Amino acid sequence: MTIVVFGSINMDLVVRTPRLPAPGETLTGHSFFTAPGGKGANQAVACARLDAPTRMVGRVGDDLFGEQLRHSLRSFGVQDDGVLTTPGPSGVALIAVDDAAENTIVIVPGANGAVGSEDMPRLERALDGARALLLQLETPLATVAAAARAGRARGATVILDPAPALPLPDELYALADILTPNESEATTLTGIPVHDEQSAAAAARALRARGARTVIIKLGARGALAADANGVRFWPAFTVTAVDTVAAGDAFNGGLAVALSEGRPFEEAIRWGLAAGALSVTKHGAQPSMPDRAELLALSGVRG
Repeated sequence: MTIVVFGSINMDLVVRTPRLPAPGETLTGHSFFTAPGGKGANQAVACARLDAPTRMVGRVGDDLFGEQLRHSLRSFGVQDDGVLTTPGPSGVALIAVDDAAENTIVIVPGANGAVGSEDMPRLERALDGARALLLQLETPLATVAAAARAGRARGATVILDPAPALPLPDELYALADILTPNESEATTLTGIPVHDEQSAAAAARALRARGARTVIIKLGARGALAADANGVRFWPAFTVTAVDTVAAGDAFNGGLAVALSEGRPFEEAIRWGLAAGALSVTKHGAQPSMPDRAELLALSGVRG
């Protein structure tokens, strides 16, 4: 039941602020810390923390951050032999988190921008026997599409997180077994303002019409809505006290992928995703906030 993650590996530079600054405004923050992140690496850690054998394929720079990022992956149990060290800086994300747990994020790709066709052989080796392939959009789009083709060719379930949102080629929709945008990403992709269940359902149907087999729209504190060949369904979120929403979507994708890789029913996999996302917002940071299996099972009420 191996899961492969192909995508970004960043160092997060995080500042806590009373509120998010307006354009041109200077604020005094509460605190600053660094934490390993990147949507790809976050999702890999989310899977590994839930006891799934997980392989990461991507790139880090030959700077100090690069070695720290590798060490973090290994410390959480992620296999990093598919990670290439490339000359230059590692990717970084500049993150502001306010007292309401909302955030803004600016990404500088660094080594993630160098991911290309040379990385495909490592991905193909990693996909040997894999149940699922997790993808995001923090590496070059052409490479994401090539990775999706490789995953599909090897029978892995291709789960695409279209973040950060940008126009996608029709081929990539068709290659996605599961597409998992949040509200803002679904709005960007479809032009439909997503703000409630009804608008989310409309956006999900529009994305399915483009070729995605299943669309799950992550609705934050409200829950998640899924559309597939069986229709549209909604699941409410678990109630928790949020302190930091960074990487909640990555936790959701990890929980979803692990449940599906274990052969669990789709409805149960959604609950795993929601439980993982809910638990992640109760802790600070990206990778450090990913829940372990015992925590997830306790919240979700699902047997291990």
